[in-house]
Amino acid sequence: MELVVKTENKILELSFEFSLQIIQLYKILIEHKEFVLSKQLLKSGTSIGANVEEAIAAQSRKDFIAKLSIASREARETRYWLRLLDKSKLVETDYSSYLNSIEHIINILTKNVKTTSETNQQ
Repeated sequence: MELVVKTENKILELSFEFSLQIIQLYKILIEHKEFVLSKQLLKSGTSIGANVEEAIAAQSRKDFIAKLSIASREARETRYWLRLLDKSKLVETDYSSYLNSIEHIINILTKNVKTTSETNQQ
């Protein structure tokens, strides 16, 4: 149980910090008059942490898995917007740290969902 709590705290902290980074990136994008993709990125990027927060307060293991799965989908959507911004060059900036962070978050979420789902089936 202690390992699960440590992992939950880690992903909660990572997703919160990532949300703050996305807010800063959003400000940069808006300054460069990029309003459409930036809004999508802001929504999905900050939604990850909100769903992790909800998962931690889940009422059952099934609810926990469902909330973490939503967070995982939001993370994947965020990766998509970041990749699109990076490759389209709409706003010239270095997206690599954001892309690295989101990959790390996706890996943790995927592992947590898989591990919890497997534990739930036993």
